[in-house]
This record gives sequence, structure tokens and C-alpha cells, in this order.
Amino acid sequence: MTACLMKLPSLNVQILLGCLLALAGGVWLSAQGSAPGVGEALYGAKLLGNLFLDLLRMVLVPLVFASIVTGVANLRAHDQIHRVWTTTLAFFLLTMGIAIVIGFGAAHLFRPGEGLHLQMFAEATRNYQSRQMPLPDYIAQFLRGLFQNPFKALAQGDILAIVIIALFLGIALVIGGERYRNIRNLMTELQELCLMVVGWIMRLAPLGLAALLLQLVATQNSALLASLGHFIVVIIGSTLFHGVIVLPAILWLVTGVSPLRFFKGAREALLTAFVTSSSSATLPITLRCTEQHLHVRKDIASFVVPLGATVNMDGTALYEAAAALFVARLAGIELDLASQMVVFFVAMLGAIGAPGIPSVGMLSMVLVLESVGLPTEAIAILLPIDRLLDTVRTAVNVEGDMVGSLVVQKLTEKPPTT
Repeated sequence: MTACLMKLPSLNVQILLGCLLALAGGVWLSAQGSAPGVGEALYGAKLLGNLFLDLLRMVLVPLVFASIVTGVANLRAHDQIHRVWTTTLAFFLLTMGIAIVIGFGAAHLFRPGEGLHLQMFAEATRNYQSRQMPLPDYIAQFLRGLFQNPFKALAQGDILAIVIIALFLGIALVIGGERYRNIRNLMTELQELCLMVVGWIMRLAPLGLAALLLQLVATQNSALLASLGHFIVVIIGSTLFHGVIVLPAILWLVTGVSPLRFFKGAREALLTAFVTSSSSATLPITLRCTEQHLHVRKDIASFVVPLGATVNMDGTALYEAAAALFVARLAGIELDLASQMVVFFVAMLGAIGAPGIPSVGMLSMVLVLESVGLPTEAIAILLPIDRLLDTVRTAVNVEGDMVGSLVVQKLTEKPPTT
């Protein structure tokens, strides 16, 4: 009996099939106009899509909190090599910051989504505009919102305050050391439990995303597809610019290692990351390439690479920054400088502790959108193309880990004794 049951396709294939059916259904409903049953079908799609988004929001706050606390607290295990981990963390923050600036720059230069205001996001546009205020007042409110009662912030889902609280708690666990190992273990187990729940929710992703996409396509025109194609080209181009130009340039300037030599030694890991879209799954190959082909010392590689697989997400940070501006334009919103600084902050810190698996990237994107009041329904547009973009950005994420290993080894090596 069991042998006769057909094996279900992978989740990625299910999502792709659901999105294709939703596209076809949306086009058909759009052609029906106001025929009987169209309104009911769109209402049902809205209910199902909102249910999926609400489930994601349900797990978002505890996952973000536990992930950031765990990511920062895990540095404690390496406090005996203080110079190595401080150099590593500085390098990761620097390259992620550069990546976010490139993402913003590409989105401003090529402006994907400009002129295409989606009616589906009209409510988010009104909510965003109602929050607008003079810049001095905005800065004052922003600073006041960073430090809140932890329970209030967690209950209200105030993303920036939650990130700050998690950072403080993670740093306290680093300083406290072994006295607080039970709390550190508790945070790790909370993260694992949240990821288990994410796995359950993701089983509904084909239906939830199909419902959101059906509603979107049925109420919009074909200009959305052209704008989406423009966005894909901008993201791939800017990510490759960071991976082919910026990171190799930093490597050459700091260590003198040529880009050709680096890519020759790193190609196995980069290809594996491209195919699997998972820096965690690529980790064993990344370590082997870093130690055997790029000749990084084992003690350096065994710290920098695993930490980078969790903390260092250049490609992801670049994508989320550009995607936030893209979604804002689709909603008819132009993010001001203060809002872009919030996106910069959240996109960078959201990567700390985020596991290197594909499904969590969607939660990270929801986190960035919610931080500046953008419509989370936009994941219906972003997730169908996410698998394509994830291949390139994961390869760049892994490249950053290997470049970081070489840079950290160079900057922390002891000068020769005379």
C-alpha cells in the first residue's frame, strides 16, 4: 500500500507549480471581468493568502529574537582568540555594509518598479503616508523606539526594539560566559523549535503563495511581469558586481592573492553553493577548499567559515535592500533617507544567526518589509523568483566566507621575530 503511494515533488517544485497555476488562474479571472463567482474566488484567495502571512508573522518575532541572541552568544566559545573573532566580525560587517550600499545604489540607478503602483498595496501606502513626519521628529521617535520594555516590544512585534534587546542579551551572554550557559542553550532550543514550526508553515507555502499571486495577477496588468524581469536583471547584475569585483578587490588589496588564484581554489564550493542555495549544506566543501586549496590555517578556517555561514550574508543583504526599494515603488512609496537607514540596519542584523537554509530567507524579507511598514504581501511577487536569485546570492555569501578567512589570516598573523 505504502509503495503504491506517489512520492510528492520537492517543496520548490510544489511552489513553482502552484505559482504557474496561480498565474494561469489569475489571467483567466482577469479576463472574466465582473462575471459571477470572480469576486468570491478573489475573496477566498485573499483569506488563504492572509492566513499564510499571519502564520509567518506568528513565528517571526521569536525566531528573530532567538536567532540574534544565539548568533551573538556563540562568539563566546571563541573568546580565547579575541583578535581573530573581532577581525572576523569587523570584516563581515564591512562587506555586508558595502553590499547593502551596492543594492541601494543599483535600485536607485536602474529604478525597477518605477511607475507601477499596485492597487493590492493601496492600504499599505495609506498607512505609510499617515506615518510620515518631519525628519527631526522622525529621528527622535526612531531613537526612542530603539529601547523599550522587552515584553512590550515582543508583544507588539516592534522589530527594531526586538533586535536591540536581542543584541544586548547576546552580548551579556558573551560577557557572562559559562554562568549563563543554560540561557544560551534555551535560546538555541527556541531557535530550533521555531525552525521546526517554519518547516510546518512552509508546507502551506505552495497554496498560500498561489493564493496571493492569483489575487495579484487577477487585479493587475502585464506590466508587472516586465518590471519583475527588470528587477531580476538588476539583482543578478549587482550581486555579481559585488562577488566578481568588490570582494576580489578587497582580497587583493589586503592579502595580495590574485582573483584568478582565488576563484581557482574556491570553484568547488562556489558551484556547490550555486546548485544547493544553502551555505550550511556547502559548509564541508567550503572548509575543504579554504584549508586545502587556499591554504588557510585550520584554526582560522574552522572558526571563520562556520561563523560566516550563519552571520555573513553579503548577497542576501544586498538583495533585501534592493527588494525593499522595489516593493516600495510598487506600492507607490519613495523611501526617505531615514527609512533606508532602518532597512540598512535591519537587513544587516537580520542576517545574524539566521540559518543558511532557503526557507528562512523569506522570513528575513518579511522582517525587512515590516520594519518600514511595507506590504508583506509582496512576498507573493518575490518568492516565485527567489530560487533563481538565491543561487547567485548564496554563491556570493560563501565567497565572502572564504575571502574573509584569507583576510583574517593575513591581518592576525604574528610578525616574524628577529
